[in-house]
Amino acid sequence: MSKTIHSLAQQALVAALARMRKEMGLSQMTLAERLHCHQSMIARIESGERRIDVVELVIIARAIGVSPHAVLTEVVPHIGDDLRL
Repeated sequence: MSKTIHSLAQQALVAALARMRKEMGLSQMTLAERLHCHQSMIARIESGERRIDVVELVIIARAIGVSPHAVLTEVVPHIGDDLRL
């Protein structure tokens, strides 16, 4: 799977995070305040411009108020069987 930042799984990840944030009634600004970062970082993550690692995923999910497992449950079906990075 080359160029994972443009993959279907990456798109599913950012879509899930943005949707969950909105469902929890949080603006990008509010989430950024919880994460002690700039709103522009949240915008870059949600637009797919910035990748997040697994530790950041856990932190972001907790800040949104959802479990990382719930996020991954939505992403995993979009990851193909190809084992290449």
